[in-house]
Amino acid sequence: MGNNQATASFVRLWWVSLLTLLRDKGAVLLLFGAPMLYGFFYPWFYQQQVVQRVPVAVVVQDNSGLARQVLRFAQASPRIDPQLVTGDEAEARDAVLRGTVMGYALIGHDFKRDVLRSDKVVVPVYANGAYPLVSKQVQYGFAEAVGTVSAGVEMKRLQASGQSALQSAASRSPVNVHNVALFNPTEGYGSFVVAAVAILILQQTLLMGGALLVGTWREQGVAQASVMQWLARLLALCVPGWLAGLFYFGWIFIWQDYPHGGNPWGALLLLGCFVPAVAGCASLLGWWLANRERALQVVLFTSIPLAFMGGFTWPVEALPDALQWLRWLSPSTAGIQASLRLNQMGAPLAAAAQPMLWLALMALCSWAAMLWIGSRQKLSEK
Repeated sequence: MGNNQATASFVRLWWVSLLTLLRDKGAVLLLFGAPMLYGFFYPWFYQQQVVQRVPVAVVVQDNSGLARQVLRFAQASPRIDPQLVTGDEAEARDAVLRGTVMGYALIGHDFKRDVLRSDKVVVPVYANGAYPLVSKQVQYGFAEAVGTVSAGVEMKRLQASGQSALQSAASRSPVNVHNVALFNPTEGYGSFVVAAVAILILQQTLLMGGALLVGTWREQGVAQASVMQWLARLLALCVPGWLAGLFYFGWIFIWQDYPHGGNPWGALLLLGCFVPAVAGCASLLGWWLANRERALQVVLFTSIPLAFMGGFTWPVEALPDALQWLRWLSPSTAGIQASLRLNQMGAPLAAAAQPMLWLALMALCSWAAMLWIGSRQKLSEK
Protein backbone atom coordinates (compact mmCIF):
# COMPACT_ATOMS: atom_id res chain seq x y z
CA MET A 1 0.00 0.00 0.00
CA GLY A 2 2.87 2.32 0.82
CA ASN A 3 4.44 1.79 -2.60
CA ASN A 4 1.15 2.53 -4.34
CA GLN A 5 0.76 5.76 -2.36
CA ALA A 6 4.31 6.79 -3.16
CA THR A 7 3.74 6.09 -6.86
CA ALA A 8 0.48 8.03 -6.88
CA SER A 9 2.14 10.91 -5.05
CA PHE A 10 4.97 11.00 -7.59
CA VAL A 11 2.59 10.87 -10.54
CA ARG A 12 0.65 13.76 -9.00
CA LEU A 13 3.88 15.76 -8.61
CA TRP A 14 4.80 15.01 -12.23
CA TRP A 15 1.37 16.10 -13.44
CA VAL A 16 1.54 19.34 -11.44
CA SER A 17 5.02 20.04 -12.86
CA LEU A 18 3.79 19.40 -16.40
CA LEU A 19 0.80 21.73 -15.89
CA THR A 20 3.16 24.39 -14.50
CA LEU A 21 5.26 24.06 -17.66
CA LEU A 22 2.20 24.32 -19.90
CA ARG A 23 1.01 27.49 -18.14
CA ASP A 24 4.23 29.30 -19.05
CA LYS A 25 3.57 30.71 -22.52
CA GLY A 26 7.23 31.44 -23.22
CA ALA A 27 8.30 27.92 -22.29
CA VAL A 28 5.49 26.38 -24.36
CA LEU A 29 6.51 28.46 -27.38
CA LEU A 30 10.11 27.26 -27.11
CA LEU A 31 9.45 23.65 -26.14
CA PHE A 32 6.52 22.90 -28.46
CA GLY A 33 6.15 25.72 -30.96
CA ALA A 34 9.80 26.22 -31.97
CA PRO A 35 10.52 22.55 -32.86
CA MET A 36 7.33 22.41 -34.93
CA LEU A 37 8.11 25.64 -36.81
CA TYR A 38 11.72 24.59 -37.40
CA GLY A 39 10.54 21.19 -38.58
CA PHE A 40 8.38 22.71 -41.30
CA PHE A 41 10.38 25.77 -42.35
CA TYR A 42 14.05 24.75 -41.94
CA PRO A 43 13.88 21.91 -44.53
CA TRP A 44 12.04 24.24 -46.91
CA PHE A 45 15.29 26.06 -47.74
CA TYR A 46 16.84 22.75 -48.86
CA GLN A 47 13.78 21.41 -50.66
CA GLN A 48 15.59 21.60 -54.01
CA GLN A 49 18.16 19.12 -52.58
CA VAL A 50 20.43 19.33 -55.66
CA VAL A 51 21.44 22.52 -57.49
CA GLN A 52 20.11 22.42 -61.06
CA ARG A 53 20.10 24.62 -64.15
CA VAL A 54 23.02 26.73 -63.04
CA PRO A 55 23.44 29.73 -65.41
CA VAL A 56 26.64 29.38 -67.46
CA ALA A 57 28.26 30.73 -70.62
CA VAL A 58 29.73 28.82 -73.55
CA VAL A 59 32.53 30.38 -75.55
CA VAL A 60 32.37 28.85 -79.06
CA GLN A 61 35.30 29.89 -81.27
CA ASP A 62 35.00 26.99 -83.73
CA ASN A 63 32.15 27.25 -86.25
CA SER A 64 31.77 23.50 -86.75
CA GLY A 65 29.02 20.95 -86.34
CA LEU A 66 31.00 19.17 -83.61
CA ALA A 67 31.26 22.36 -81.53
CA ARG A 68 27.53 22.98 -81.97
CA GLN A 69 26.89 19.41 -80.84
CA VAL A 70 28.74 20.10 -77.58
CA LEU A 71 26.60 23.21 -77.13
CA ARG A 72 23.38 21.22 -77.70
CA PHE A 73 24.35 18.63 -75.10
CA ALA A 74 25.20 21.41 -72.65
CA GLN A 75 21.78 22.97 -73.25
CA ALA A 76 20.11 19.59 -72.63
CA SER A 77 21.94 19.03 -69.33
CA PRO A 78 19.79 19.33 -66.19
CA ARG A 79 22.82 20.62 -64.29
CA ILE A 80 23.61 23.75 -66.31
CA ASP A 81 21.72 26.38 -68.31
CA PRO A 82 23.79 28.11 -71.03
CA GLN A 83 22.43 31.65 -70.96
CA LEU A 84 25.29 33.24 -72.87
CA VAL A 85 26.81 31.87 -76.09
CA THR A 86 29.63 34.01 -77.41
CA GLY A 87 32.87 33.84 -79.29
CA ASP A 88 34.59 36.34 -76.97
CA GLU A 89 36.14 34.80 -73.84
CA ALA A 90 36.51 38.23 -72.22
CA GLU A 91 32.73 38.68 -72.38
CA ALA A 92 32.18 35.37 -70.61
CA ARG A 93 34.78 36.22 -67.97
CA ASP A 94 33.10 39.56 -67.29
CA ALA A 95 29.75 37.78 -66.92
CA VAL A 96 31.28 35.53 -64.25
CA LEU A 97 32.72 38.52 -62.41
CA ARG A 98 29.33 40.26 -62.48
CA GLY A 99 27.61 37.12 -61.21
CA THR A 100 25.40 36.82 -64.30
CA VAL A 101 26.74 33.30 -64.90
CA MET A 102 28.59 30.95 -62.56
CA GLY A 103 31.13 29.62 -65.05
CA TYR A 104 31.93 28.99 -68.70
CA ALA A 105 33.50 26.47 -71.06
CA LEU A 106 35.87 27.37 -73.89
CA ILE A 107 35.65 25.54 -77.23
CA GLY A 108 38.79 26.64 -79.10
CA HIS A 109 39.29 27.69 -82.72
CA ASP A 110 40.63 24.37 -84.00
CA PHE A 111 38.38 22.10 -81.94
CA LYS A 112 37.08 19.88 -84.79
CA ARG A 113 40.39 19.88 -86.68
CA ASP A 114 42.29 18.65 -83.61
CA VAL A 115 39.66 15.96 -82.97
CA LEU A 116 39.89 14.68 -86.55
CA ARG A 117 43.70 14.62 -86.32
CA SER A 118 43.43 12.60 -83.07
CA ASP A 119 45.31 15.31 -81.21
CA LYS A 120 44.78 15.73 -77.48
CA VAL A 121 41.86 18.13 -77.15
CA VAL A 122 41.10 19.94 -73.89
CA VAL A 123 37.94 21.95 -73.25
CA PRO A 124 38.73 24.26 -70.29
CA VAL A 125 35.91 24.83 -67.80
CA TYR A 126 36.07 27.82 -65.45
CA ALA A 127 33.68 27.94 -62.47
CA ASN A 128 33.10 30.31 -59.57
CA GLY A 129 34.90 28.54 -56.71
CA ALA A 130 33.28 30.76 -54.09
CA TYR A 131 30.21 28.49 -54.27
CA PRO A 132 31.42 24.87 -54.06
CA LEU A 133 28.07 23.21 -54.77
CA VAL A 134 27.41 25.44 -57.78
CA SER A 135 30.98 25.02 -59.02
CA LYS A 136 30.60 21.24 -58.83
CA GLN A 137 27.46 21.33 -60.98
CA VAL A 138 29.12 23.58 -63.58
CA GLN A 139 32.10 21.27 -63.92
CA TYR A 140 30.01 18.08 -63.94
CA GLY A 141 27.53 19.52 -66.45
CA PHE A 142 30.18 20.49 -68.98
CA ALA A 143 32.12 17.27 -68.35
CA GLU A 144 29.05 15.18 -69.17
CA ALA A 145 28.31 17.18 -72.32
CA VAL A 146 31.87 16.98 -73.64
CA GLY A 147 32.20 13.36 -72.52
CA THR A 148 29.07 12.35 -74.44
CA VAL A 149 30.36 13.97 -77.65
CA SER A 150 33.79 12.39 -77.10
CA ALA A 151 32.21 8.95 -76.69
CA GLY A 152 30.28 9.39 -79.95
CA VAL A 153 33.44 10.37 -81.86
CA GLU A 154 35.36 7.40 -80.48
CA MET A 155 32.57 4.94 -81.37
CA LYS A 156 32.42 6.25 -84.94
CA ARG A 157 36.15 5.67 -85.29
CA LEU A 158 35.83 2.12 -84.03
CA GLN A 159 32.90 1.43 -86.35
CA ALA A 160 34.93 2.81 -89.27
CA SER A 161 37.59 0.19 -88.47
CA GLY A 162 35.04 -2.60 -88.88
CA GLN A 163 33.46 -3.04 -85.46
CA SER A 164 29.72 -3.20 -84.95
CA ALA A 165 27.83 -0.68 -82.81
CA LEU A 166 27.77 -3.08 -79.83
CA GLN A 167 31.44 -3.95 -80.22
CA SER A 168 32.46 -0.30 -80.49
CA ALA A 169 30.47 0.54 -77.33
CA ALA A 170 32.20 -2.30 -75.44
CA SER A 171 35.64 -1.36 -76.80
CA ARG A 172 35.18 2.28 -75.97
CA SER A 173 34.23 1.55 -72.33
CA PRO A 174 35.20 -2.02 -71.35
CA VAL A 175 34.84 -1.30 -67.60
CA ASN A 176 32.00 0.88 -66.32
CA VAL A 177 31.59 2.43 -62.88
CA HIS A 178 28.14 2.50 -61.31
CA ASN A 179 28.02 4.95 -58.39
CA VAL A 180 25.45 4.32 -55.66
CA ALA A 181 25.11 6.68 -52.69
CA LEU A 182 24.32 4.34 -49.80
CA PHE A 183 22.96 6.66 -47.13
CA ASN A 184 21.96 9.67 -49.23
CA PRO A 185 20.43 8.27 -52.44
CA THR A 186 19.56 11.69 -53.85
CA GLU A 187 22.99 13.07 -52.89
CA GLY A 188 21.05 16.13 -51.78
CA TYR A 189 22.30 18.79 -49.42
CA GLY A 190 19.07 18.75 -47.40
CA SER A 191 19.32 15.03 -46.67
CA PHE A 192 22.87 15.62 -45.48
CA VAL A 193 22.45 18.69 -43.29
CA VAL A 194 18.88 18.57 -41.93
CA ALA A 195 19.22 15.03 -40.54
CA ALA A 196 22.09 16.22 -38.35
CA VAL A 197 20.85 19.74 -37.58
CA ALA A 198 17.55 18.26 -36.34
CA ILE A 199 19.37 16.95 -33.24
CA LEU A 200 20.84 20.39 -32.63
CA ILE A 201 17.39 21.98 -33.02
CA LEU A 202 15.96 19.57 -30.45
CA GLN A 203 18.78 20.40 -28.05
CA GLN A 204 18.71 24.18 -28.41
CA THR A 205 14.93 24.53 -28.08
CA LEU A 206 14.89 22.25 -25.02
CA LEU A 207 17.89 24.05 -23.53
CA MET A 208 16.30 27.47 -23.94
CA GLY A 209 12.86 26.40 -22.77
CA GLY A 210 14.13 24.42 -19.80
CA ALA A 211 16.62 27.07 -18.68
CA LEU A 212 13.95 29.76 -19.07
CA LEU A 213 11.57 27.76 -16.88
CA VAL A 214 14.12 27.05 -14.13
CA GLY A 215 15.36 30.65 -14.28
CA THR A 216 11.78 31.79 -13.73
CA TRP A 217 11.46 29.53 -10.68
CA ARG A 218 14.68 31.00 -9.31
CA GLU A 219 13.36 34.54 -9.81
CA GLN A 220 10.10 33.65 -8.07
CA GLY A 221 11.86 31.88 -5.20
CA VAL A 222 10.14 28.52 -5.78
CA ALA A 223 13.10 26.63 -7.24
CA GLN A 224 14.05 24.88 -3.99
CA ALA A 225 12.09 21.63 -3.67
CA SER A 226 12.39 18.07 -2.46
CA VAL A 227 14.27 15.40 -4.38
CA MET A 228 10.99 13.79 -5.40
CA GLN A 229 9.59 17.08 -6.67
CA TRP A 230 12.71 17.88 -8.68
CA LEU A 231 12.69 14.40 -10.17
CA ALA A 232 9.09 15.03 -11.26
CA ARG A 233 10.11 18.41 -12.72
CA LEU A 234 12.93 16.85 -14.75
CA LEU A 235 10.66 14.13 -16.09
CA ALA A 236 8.04 16.73 -17.01
CA LEU A 237 10.71 18.67 -18.87
CA CYS A 238 11.58 15.53 -20.87
CA VAL A 239 8.04 15.20 -22.23
CA PRO A 240 8.24 18.01 -24.85
CA GLY A 241 11.72 16.80 -25.83
CA TRP A 242 10.50 13.26 -26.45
CA LEU A 243 7.45 14.47 -28.36
CA ALA A 244 9.59 16.75 -30.54
CA GLY A 245 12.04 13.91 -31.19
CA LEU A 246 9.24 11.58 -32.27
CA PHE A 247 7.85 14.38 -34.44
CA TYR A 248 11.18 14.70 -36.29
CA PHE A 249 12.08 11.02 -36.52
CA GLY A 250 8.55 9.79 -37.15
CA TRP A 251 7.14 12.49 -39.42
CA ILE A 252 9.51 15.22 -40.66
CA PHE A 253 12.11 12.80 -42.04
CA ILE A 254 9.36 10.78 -43.76
CA TRP A 255 7.56 13.85 -45.06
CA GLN A 256 10.75 15.33 -46.51
CA ASP A 257 11.88 11.92 -47.79
CA TYR A 258 15.16 12.06 -45.88
CA PRO A 259 16.98 8.80 -45.09
CA HIS A 260 15.31 7.45 -41.95
CA GLY A 261 14.24 4.39 -40.04
CA GLY A 262 17.45 2.42 -40.46
CA ASN A 263 17.34 1.26 -36.84
CA PRO A 264 14.05 2.54 -35.34
CA TRP A 265 14.48 0.86 -31.96
CA GLY A 266 17.98 2.27 -31.70
CA ALA A 267 16.66 5.74 -32.58
CA LEU A 268 14.04 5.47 -29.83
CA LEU A 269 16.70 4.44 -27.34
CA LEU A 270 18.76 7.42 -28.47
CA LEU A 271 15.87 9.77 -27.62
CA GLY A 272 15.61 8.02 -24.26
CA CYS A 273 19.23 9.00 -23.48
CA PHE A 274 19.57 12.27 -25.37
CA VAL A 275 16.51 14.14 -24.07
CA PRO A 276 17.23 13.51 -20.33
CA ALA A 277 20.83 14.63 -20.86
CA VAL A 278 19.64 17.91 -22.42
CA ALA A 279 16.94 18.38 -19.77
CA GLY A 280 19.52 18.00 -17.01
CA CYS A 281 21.89 20.48 -18.67
CA ALA A 282 19.02 22.93 -19.22
CA SER A 283 18.04 22.79 -15.55
CA LEU A 284 21.62 23.36 -14.39
CA LEU A 285 22.01 26.25 -16.84
CA GLY A 286 18.76 27.87 -15.69
CA TRP A 287 19.76 27.47 -12.05
CA TRP A 288 23.16 29.03 -12.69
CA LEU A 289 21.82 31.98 -14.71
CA ALA A 290 18.87 32.50 -12.30
CA ASN A 291 17.21 34.76 -14.84
CA ARG A 292 14.39 34.16 -17.30
CA GLU A 293 15.67 36.12 -20.29
CA ARG A 294 19.38 35.45 -19.86
CA ALA A 295 18.99 31.81 -20.89
CA LEU A 296 17.79 32.90 -24.34
CA GLN A 297 20.67 35.34 -24.71
CA VAL A 298 23.29 32.72 -23.83
CA VAL A 299 21.95 29.67 -25.69
CA LEU A 300 20.83 31.45 -28.84
CA PHE A 301 24.35 32.37 -29.91
CA THR A 302 25.83 28.91 -29.31
CA SER A 303 23.95 27.20 -32.15
CA ILE A 304 26.38 28.01 -34.97
CA PRO A 305 29.56 27.08 -33.01
CA LEU A 306 27.93 23.83 -31.88
CA ALA A 307 26.98 23.02 -35.48
CA PHE A 308 30.60 23.39 -36.57
CA MET A 309 31.81 21.33 -33.62
CA GLY A 310 29.25 18.58 -34.23
CA GLY A 311 31.53 16.81 -36.69
CA PHE A 312 29.32 16.83 -39.79
CA THR A 313 29.78 20.24 -41.45
CA TRP A 314 33.42 20.71 -40.50
CA PRO A 315 36.17 18.07 -40.19
CA VAL A 316 36.78 17.29 -36.53
CA GLU A 317 40.49 16.94 -37.25
CA ALA A 318 40.58 20.61 -38.33
CA LEU A 319 39.40 21.78 -34.90
CA PRO A 320 41.90 22.89 -32.25
CA ASP A 321 42.76 20.16 -29.75
CA ALA A 322 40.95 21.99 -26.95
CA LEU A 323 37.70 22.16 -28.94
CA GLN A 324 37.94 18.49 -29.84
CA TRP A 325 37.57 17.76 -26.14
CA LEU A 326 35.22 20.58 -25.16
CA ARG A 327 32.69 19.74 -27.88
CA TRP A 328 31.71 16.59 -26.00
CA LEU A 329 30.29 18.75 -23.19
CA SER A 330 27.35 19.44 -25.51
CA PRO A 331 24.88 16.52 -25.78
CA SER A 332 24.36 17.38 -29.45
CA THR A 333 27.84 16.12 -30.34
CA ALA A 334 27.15 12.58 -29.19
CA GLY A 335 23.50 12.84 -30.26
CA ILE A 336 24.38 13.72 -33.86
CA GLN A 337 26.95 10.94 -34.11
CA ALA A 338 24.53 8.35 -32.74
CA SER A 339 21.54 9.60 -34.76
CA LEU A 340 23.35 9.50 -38.10
CA ARG A 341 24.50 5.95 -37.42
CA LEU A 342 21.21 4.58 -36.13
CA ASN A 343 18.54 6.55 -37.99
CA GLN A 344 20.21 7.25 -41.34
CA MET A 345 22.77 4.45 -41.76
CA GLY A 346 20.85 1.68 -40.03
CA ALA A 347 23.89 0.65 -38.00
CA PRO A 348 23.50 -1.84 -35.14
CA LEU A 349 23.27 -0.49 -31.62
CA ALA A 350 26.85 -1.57 -30.91
CA ALA A 351 28.11 0.90 -33.54
CA ALA A 352 26.60 3.78 -31.54
CA ALA A 353 27.37 2.39 -28.09
CA GLN A 354 30.07 4.95 -27.25
CA PRO A 355 28.04 8.14 -27.89
CA MET A 356 24.96 6.54 -26.32
CA LEU A 357 26.86 5.65 -23.15
CA TRP A 358 28.24 9.18 -23.01
CA LEU A 359 24.71 10.61 -23.24
CA ALA A 360 23.51 8.25 -20.50
CA LEU A 361 26.44 9.35 -18.30
CA MET A 362 25.67 13.02 -18.97
CA ALA A 363 22.02 12.45 -18.05
CA LEU A 364 22.96 10.62 -14.84
CA CYS A 365 25.50 13.22 -13.73
CA SER A 366 23.37 16.27 -14.61
CA TRP A 367 20.27 14.84 -12.89
CA ALA A 368 22.24 13.89 -9.79
CA ALA A 369 23.76 17.38 -9.64
CA MET A 370 20.37 19.04 -10.14
CA LEU A 371 18.65 16.89 -7.51
CA TRP A 372 21.40 17.73 -5.01
CA ILE A 373 21.50 21.47 -5.78
CA GLY A 374 17.73 21.89 -5.96
CA SER A 375 17.02 20.08 -2.69
CA ARG A 376 19.86 21.36 -0.51
CA GLN A 377 17.80 23.94 1.33
CA LYS A 378 14.91 21.52 1.82
CA LEU A 379 17.26 18.96 3.27
CA SER A 380 18.92 21.53 5.55
CA GLU A 381 15.51 22.70 6.81
CA LYS A 382 14.70 19.17 7.93
